[in-house]
Amino acid sequence: MISLATKLLSILGLLAVVRTCSTENSPKPEERFLQPGKLKAYVAYFNQMEPEDVVNHIPNSQAVSWMQQNVPLFECPDSVIEQTYYYRWWTFRKHLKQTPDGFVFTEFITPVNHAGKHNTISCALSHHIYEGRWLHNQDYINQYVNFWFTVEKNRPNTKFHKFSSWVGDAVYNRYLVNQDSAHMLGILDDMDADYRQWVEENSAGSNLFWQFDVRDGMEESISGSRKEKHVRPTISSYMYGYASALAKMAAVAGKNDLANQYAAKASMIKSAVQTQLWDNKAEFFKVRLEKGPFSDAREAIGYIPWYFGLPDDSPEFAKAWEQIKDTTGFSAPWGLTTAERRHPTFRTRGSGHGCEWDGAIWPFATTQTLKGLANLLNNYSSHSMSKKDYYDALRTYAWSHQKNGKPYLGEYQDEKTGYWLKGDNPRSSYYNHSGFCDLIINDLVGIKPQADNTIQVNPLVPEGQWEWFCLDNVLYHGQIITVLWDKTGKKYGKGKGFRVFADGEQIFHSKNLTDATAKLPRMQG
Repeated sequence: MISLATKLLSILGLLAVVRTCSTENSPKPEERFLQPGKLKAYVAYFNQMEPEDVVNHIPNSQAVSWMQQNVPLFECPDSVIEQTYYYRWWTFRKHLKQTPDGFVFTEFITPVNHAGKHNTISCALSHHIYEGRWLHNQDYINQYVNFWFTVEKNRPNTKFHKFSSWVGDAVYNRYLVNQDSAHMLGILDDMDADYRQWVEENSAGSNLFWQFDVRDGMEESISGSRKEKHVRPTISSYMYGYASALAKMAAVAGKNDLANQYAAKASMIKSAVQTQLWDNKAEFFKVRLEKGPFSDAREAIGYIPWYFGLPDDSPEFAKAWEQIKDTTGFSAPWGLTTAERRHPTFRTRGSGHGCEWDGAIWPFATTQTLKGLANLLNNYSSHSMSKKDYYDALRTYAWSHQKNGKPYLGEYQDEKTGYWLKGDNPRSSYYNHSGFCDLIINDLVGIKPQADNTIQVNPLVPEGQWEWFCLDNVLYHGQIITVLWDKTGKKYGKGKGFRVFADGEQIFHSKNLTDATAKLPRMQG
């Protein structure tokens, strides 16, 4: 349990962020590079699209004010990506609930039977944390994380482990954005215990982990089962990410023995995944069935190891990525499928009657695959993938957010027609089961949070794709960051080139759109 003292430290850490952000060095709203005109226009359009049947903490009427106060502003020449960026923040806000147990985010906009307290579900918890780490109000995610570790986890018949998650990795990567060590370390013991509980419940031996596909949130999959304990790249990769994050968090806490223990655990899981879940013949990470052999299907979950930087940088492993450009692999008109299209049982398990992960497009999986691809492009050299491959897949994902010609986000889609397979079922509207804004901020624009007093920006915008873009009002290490590209110098009036600003002060400039590393003008706190 989190102690009162630890909660107080977390509050003090939040206040430090607020104080730092509000110093006179920070640019006033009217002095920022982007004004909220586009945000207001998008929200006005979204608000009038359909009746507001469900109202949580922030109603539509307050959406503009809330978004102005909380989210980074973004503009680019691609109207599809730009509109979807604001639509996803608008829908994310719909799921914010204030409860007697603090703020939480829901997955379904309407109550569902398999949810826990306050209609919460842990399946997309880590997606929520990755997305929400860019909000200015830190209380939302602080209280949401605390809810899972101090309320839901300790309830009789808790549903915290009803679904796999990579919560430890998400918590650490959020810390890299806000530097709130008090909150992170306040739940370090809880996460340590949680990791050990996962080992107790789901260890398959040999440093690998099993899971039912339904508890991965991925039923009915080609390789999965609700009864057999198959070893899956999902939970095995999540546990690698969890162990890696705990090693880093323990180091921040000065617990070197614990840090070394978790670093060793991560290393052993990495080795096991690479030697036991890699199918040399299929050139893919696969499910290993309880009875021993590999599943005969390539599935999108084979890309999850890259989400955490698990695989070695080798041409052998990188061959798996060629499948996302293959129309008999995962490439389809409306996005990336969850199973290879050449498989004989592709899309044979129903159509909207349950949850079919045998090929239909799921935003949950698309988010994971795109994050893995971004990590490949940023951190690996032995591969054939390009920034254009990332951009094309991301843009298709953005474009798929539609229904009847209007912005929409549902559960899962037909890969050929884009039809949302739950039809008009109200529970599917605004389905908060994936990420998008983080893919823009962290990967396309490329803000790579660092543990020290620096910022790194590695854009994945292909050369020649855009002549300009701007990401503004990003709260990072207590300072307002702006990332700006202006090929001609005429769009923003700051001159030609690529620039990064902190609280209005230019800290990086290049004539080309390139990777950037810069020291922040001041320390946080």
